[in-house]
Amino acid sequence: MSTLHRLFTVLACVAALALAGCAGPRRVQSQVNSFSTLQALPQPATYRIELLPSQQARAQAFAPIEEQAEQALARVGLTRDDAHAQLVVQLGIEGSTVYPPDWPYYGPWAGPRFGWGLGWGGRGRWHGGFGMGWSMRDMPPPLYRRRVTVMMRDAASQQVVFESSAAYQDVWTPDPLIYGVLFEQALRGFPQPPAGPRTERTELQPPE
Repeated sequence: MSTLHRLFTVLACVAALALAGCAGPRRVQSQVNSFSTLQALPQPATYRIELLPSQQARAQAFAPIEEQAEQALARVGLTRDDAHAQLVVQLGIEGSTVYPPDWPYYGPWAGPRFGWGLGWGGRGRWHGGFGMGWSMRDMPPPLYRRRVTVMMRDAASQQVVFESSAAYQDVWTPDPLIYGVLFEQALRGFPQPPAGPRTERTELQPPE
């Protein structure tokens, strides 16, 4: 299935679910790449997070991401203990927005330009309501690229004992929730995940 067809399918499903007043589970699929020299969970299974200078400068903005990472680390049996840490954890996040290369967009000089739009409005005035339609000049919805990295060092030797990354690209991304999902996928199988690249999937249930 092409990117165009995938976008149409996703947007049509979102519109239908919204109009129906309900939503089903959503799948987040990422490409994960992991390496580990750990043979078992450290004892005690404690860690501290070491922020990079750029993260320290934006500590308040980074706090929700750090919280998502802590939850993912707790799920694999690790406890944050800054005073008695066995592992030093460094986190990384990346984000960008792109437009699909195969969208049928011909530029301003020839042919029609099409875009899928989801928004609020009607009769030329903004008001409560869900709308969907074709436009002759709007750009298509963007693809969101998100990537996280997790690196762990032994606190005593400072040797890197674990590194993993998870990368995601799709038309939907409620930050910072997506980062939490990616951290969970990057840590899946810890302390001995499959080595090298793999695909991980997570089903997100809609809020009740």
